[in-house]
Amino acid sequence: MSAADDGFEDGLPTGGEDPLIPLNIKKKSERQTAVALQDRMAERRVPKVVAAGRGKIAEQILQLAYENDIKVREDSALANMLATVELDSPIPSEAFAAVAEILSYIYKANGQPNPFDAALSDAMDKMKEDESDNDE
Repeated sequence: MSAADDGFEDGLPTGGEDPLIPLNIKKKSERQTAVALQDRMAERRVPKVVAAGRGKIAEQILQLAYENDIKVREDSALANMLATVELDSPIPSEAFAAVAEILSYIYKANGQPNPFDAALSDAMDKMKEDESDNDE
């Protein structure tokens, strides 16, 4: 039996694309993309892109991260979007939620207090105060 002969006579073409792979799944790019962000939460500022690259440069960025015990999170769609941002520029607003989720993960992995939890708690307290003021 050849690789093109799947042993079935179902009328579907053989040896080509796998009909069971969903059409909305893209093949992983051959060239890896990596982006490094600088967290500026202590300054109450938006994170910024400090390094980005594809291929060999991406490998170097990841190697430096691993060597310096920097947490790495894989998200190819976000990395590809952020790789188009100029270096030392704040992340675009479209990436806020995804980056906040990643930073939250990193704070937790490092055993540090999550500033997003504090901001959420402050917002919830403010909402409760506003509700109690409206009830009076």
